[in-house]
Amino acid sequence: MNALSLLPFVPSGKQYDASRRLFAELGFQEEWENEGYAGFRSGNARFILQRFDDAAFASNFMVKVVVPDLDAWWGEISSKRLEETYPGVRMKPPTVFPWGREVNIIDLAGVCWHIAEE
Repeated sequence: MNALSLLPFVPSGKQYDASRRLFAELGFQEEWENEGYAGFRSGNARFILQRFDDAAFASNFMVKVVVPDLDAWWGEISSKRLEETYPGVRMKPPTVFPWGREVNIIDLAGVCWHIAEE
C-alpha cells in the first residue's frame, strides 16, 4: 500500500454546531457541511467532523496535528480564551513529553488533539 492521505472522522459530541465553531477558531477552514458531517482543512491537514456522541469512544480518540511554529500557534490560540467560550474545552500549554513537545487540547466531545511541530 502507498497511502496518499488519511482523513479521520472525528466525533463532535453533543454540541455539533459549537464544535464546528471551535475548529474554525482553532484555524481550520470548513469546506463543506451536509447532514451532520463537516469537512475541515488547514493546509494539508484534513478531517471530517461527524455528528456523533459517544463519550467512551471520544475520550479514547486522539489526533496529532503538526504546525510550523508551536509557540506562535499557541500564542494566537491561547489569546482567544477558548476555554471560556466553550465550557468543557481544556488546553495545556506547550509541554515536553517523552515523545516530543506539544500542546494538548481536549475538544467538546472529549477528543485529545496533540498539536506539535516537526
